[in-house]
Amino acid sequence: MSEFHDDYPQYEFMAHHSEEDGKKKRRKLWNVFWIMLAVTIVELIIGFQASSLGLLNDDRTSGVALKIIFIGLTVFKAYFIVMSFMHLGDEKKAMKWTILAPYTVFILYLIWLCVQEANYSKVNKHPMDMVIVNQKIQLNEDAKKGHGHDAPAGHDAKDASHESHEEKAKPVEEHH
Repeated sequence: MSEFHDDYPQYEFMAHHSEEDGKKKRRKLWNVFWIMLAVTIVELIIGFQASSLGLLNDDRTSGVALKIIFIGLTVFKAYFIVMSFMHLGDEKKAMKWTILAPYTVFILYLIWLCVQEANYSKVNKHPMDMVIVNQKIQLNEDAKKGHGHDAPAGHDAKDASHESHEEKAKPVEEHH
């Protein structure tokens, strides 16, 4: 009987592994876990400190360096997932390329597509509505001041004098 007092066979007998092989495999998985945890913590630190590290643009959007760092760390984590948890690291070279080549081509295509769309929107950019532009400017100014109690609440006293939504709403006339 196993340590759980059931009739289910132990791992070593089911997988045809010795206890030493099981320890090696578990050690490998724990190593991958710790590496991925470390990379995730680095991603979180960079994400929370991006402003103080100078990785944000003037309008508080992510800069190119920040995007490259996150894409690189994501690819690094994907490598460990595929090679360890999906057991591709134990395969022969030809099998690895048979599986990885189509995905690589597809990802490169997606990158090309994103770059093309980004360039299209830069070239064919339509002027934004001034309300949206003013809101973005106000949000950026508020973010630079901080989000404490000293920051404006978003609606000034002059906004309170406007008509309520109910007063503005008028019945829609039907035209037949």
